[in-house]
Amino acid sequence: MLYEAEMRNVSEYVRKVALAALIIIGLMPIARSQTPSPSPAATPGFSDIFIVDVKNERGHVQVGQTVKITTFAGYNNQPSFLADGRSILYTSIRNKQADIYRYDLRSRATSQVTNTPESEYSPTLMPDGKNISAVRVEADGTQRLWKFPLAGGPPSLILEHIKPVGYHLWIDDHTLALFILGAKGQPNTLQIVVVPTEKAEVVAENPGRILRRIPHQNKFSFVHKISDREWTIKEFDLRTHTSASLTTTLPGAEDYAWLPSGALLMAKDSKLFSLVPLRGKTWEEIGDFRNAGLKGITRIAVSPKGDRIAIVARGTQ
Repeated sequence: MLYEAEMRNVSEYVRKVALAALIIIGLMPIARSQTPSPSPAATPGFSDIFIVDVKNERGHVQVGQTVKITTFAGYNNQPSFLADGRSILYTSIRNKQADIYRYDLRSRATSQVTNTPESEYSPTLMPDGKNISAVRVEADGTQRLWKFPLAGGPPSLILEHIKPVGYHLWIDDHTLALFILGAKGQPNTLQIVVVPTEKAEVVAENPGRILRRIPHQNKFSFVHKISDREWTIKEFDLRTHTSASLTTTLPGAEDYAWLPSGALLMAKDSKLFSLVPLRGKTWEEIGDFRNAGLKGITRIAVSPKGDRIAIVARGTQ
């Protein structure tokens, strides 16, 4: 969902659900006091989504030109590819309301997926391929995980008792990794949850907002904010339920993604970097989008084939 200053300039709706929305953004005093360092305020209220072609030439990642896919001047964020790689889901706040939208890469058409009195964030294709899951801010400010049929139809609640959910990752069709916001005096936690029973296991405290499956392994990754200056990308082994460090993040950055080749992507300002954990010693710059007018790159999403990435940044309006 949202966890930072991404909606500072978003108007009345955020104020209506200030308690929930600000927690999500990560601006609430409770959330900040429990995190070794506040999340970077890199994404402003106004943000756009860009598509970039990607090639892997002899082990080196190469990127093409950027193409902006969002035209609405406001908050456009949290891109997520569908399984065929031809469409992208994302969150956009329009008319004081956060809803899920879909962009078709072939037709270049944008359609609205949700249109509800509540706000929906972090759209994610579910393992069945027929539904998407999203974190919904309900009328009373409760943040829970909901299911929305791609073909249309009423939504349904996925987890009744587990809240407040910030971000989520499907491990399989009955297991989730969840970023759970901490209550008073408690840190944010990373939890593994069995959906039918809602049985939860806390596996880390002070995680970052990005949870990803590691390609070709029975593992997922997360950023562990160990201290103000030590942010580490870790792997969690789903067989042994143990964690191990992979690499440190770029300073102050927590958004990352995996290419199918096993390379990690991170961004800092207008630059994109790559690193192969446990092999590459340092982050290697693979692209600078300054000339394209991009600033403050944050979230990164990779298409299923790894031939495209979607990035969120401040671009030219």
